[in-house]
Amino acid sequence: MADQLNDGDVETLSKRGQWVNRVIGGEELSESFSTREEAVQAGQALANELGSRHVVRDSEPTGAITDEDPQAS
Repeated sequence: MADQLNDGDVETLSKRGQWVNRVIGGEELSESFSTREEAVQAGQALANELGSRHVVRDSEPTGAITDEDPQAS
């Protein structure tokens, strides 16, 4: 079952090799990052600031060089 997001919620997801924080109903607040860790930290901070939820969507590896190395964690 997918999480239902409401206006103001922050969603962190991988989009074409970049990690993006998307604010539901507030796209002007959305930002992109080069690493998952940066995006997750910034997404949580933004959600805290907005008083909303933060959801991280993990994606399947695409084989691109920008994919996170699962062994690096």
